[in-house]
Amino acid sequence: MLEKAPYDELVRRFRWRLPRWLNMARQVCDDWAARAPGRLAILDLTGPAPRPVSYGALQALSRRVEAMLRGRGVQRGDRVGVLLSQSPLTAAAHVAIWRIGAVSMPLFKLFRREALASRLADSAARFVITDEEGRGRLAGFDVVSLTEADLPDEAGAAACLEGHAPAGTGPEDPAVLIYTSGTTGRPKGALHGHRLLAGHLPGVELSHDFLGRPGDVLWTPADWAWIGGLFDVLMPGLALGVPVVAGPPGPFSPDLAQRIVREGQVRNVFFPPTALRMLRAEDARLAGLRTVASGGEPLGAEMLDWGREAMGLTINEFYGQTECNMVVSSCNALFPPRPGCMGRPVPGHEIAILDEAGRPAAGEGDIAVRRGSASMFLGYWQRPEATAEKFRGEWMLTGDRGLWEDGYVRFLGREDDVITSAGYRIGPAEIEDCLLTHPAVANVGVVGKPDRLRTEIVKAYVVLKPGAEVTEEALQDWVRGRLAAHSYPREIAFLDALPMTVTGKVIRKALKARAAEEAAEEEGRG
Repeated sequence: MLEKAPYDELVRRFRWRLPRWLNMARQVCDDWAARAPGRLAILDLTGPAPRPVSYGALQALSRRVEAMLRGRGVQRGDRVGVLLSQSPLTAAAHVAIWRIGAVSMPLFKLFRREALASRLADSAARFVITDEEGRGRLAGFDVVSLTEADLPDEAGAAACLEGHAPAGTGPEDPAVLIYTSGTTGRPKGALHGHRLLAGHLPGVELSHDFLGRPGDVLWTPADWAWIGGLFDVLMPGLALGVPVVAGPPGPFSPDLAQRIVREGQVRNVFFPPTALRMLRAEDARLAGLRTVASGGEPLGAEMLDWGREAMGLTINEFYGQTECNMVVSSCNALFPPRPGCMGRPVPGHEIAILDEAGRPAAGEGDIAVRRGSASMFLGYWQRPEATAEKFRGEWMLTGDRGLWEDGYVRFLGREDDVITSAGYRIGPAEIEDCLLTHPAVANVGVVGKPDRLRTEIVKAYVVLKPGAEVTEEALQDWVRGRLAAHSYPREIAFLDALPMTVTGKVIRKALKARAAEEAAEEEGRG
């Protein structure tokens, strides 16, 4: 765990100290089960009554899963899918797979057949651990679906595992295969080694103002199949000895969040930005929290102010991606947040803004991470060319644009999301944040629409709150009066809903395609 010290000192003295032998099953379960088997690991709120699960019980469940897999011939290096919602079995499944030396592959319960088919075929996974609902969804696929009903009892598991030692894995040995969201092309499998968890811990600790204080309890509404739920909450919590709450499946709602925080005595939450917006729209109050972290999209000053007023704390933003996560973070315990900025580089992760020549620069450029970050992926599964394209020398390109601001990293947008209008380069995030401060706006996506005169114009797609009314001109004036005159949306369209990924991000690619079609139709009429 990080010792609290001034930020500059933490960065200066931090070194990755990864042992020769490293297996995440030991980090999150087996070591704790050996020294404190009765310690609370997971509080399961998915059933009719709260169910505490100790590290000893989690290990016992994982050994039953391990016996089930070994009995079916799963070996080191095999890919095994995990198609489950938040539950103790989800954690136990990953632990069992890692103990064998196999590769776990988280899969969203929201995936439909095409999404499942592409991932199962690409990974050549032979088995998927799921529930009865998932088993039905996997019907017809060339995989064996395994549910809790297939588990042996503890005595049967012990007999099956006799003579089977945990795999002797190291930091670079494959452990997890996580597919990207696919918003910019066919999903690619990011293959990670057993150092992945160690690489996440510094950023997780900072984003929760030094997670691991007495009384800390973690929860997130994010699915544990997403890297944000799995490695920003579940596995770091287990590794640090911080109890993790498993919440019931289903859509997020402020009422559900309030109930989980209350019943689970939650003190630390990772809220995706969409969840925060929903809480703010209903002015929901969450009592008793010590920290709230958020990542995936930038927050604006208005959201930070609301967090202080509604929850009595400063929301800490963090930044990363499937290929290399938790590399930038805010930490109110160390330095004040800067609205519009994601934070400062997490100790152990060297960040640069690269110019067009691939050199670190002081101005706007490509956000990049130097090789050596422990959370950096091993490469894209069976796609060496795509892996090579991800790097420029010693730097991994995130595909995001940003700039430095007094040691903070300001996010400007995805490289293909930056809007070029009349010679200006405009990031959509700031405009979205501004529109979200309007009392009538529930959600918004901003893209560039092709334009003959200006190359692109700023176009906003807006979802209003129930019963709210506002004109296009009023929203334009709202932005024009708060941001630069050249960056207000010249066109605004009102929609019932925005295209979203399963992780709650606006799919700007879909909005850009819509804007391009509109421009083409207008060009044809002209």
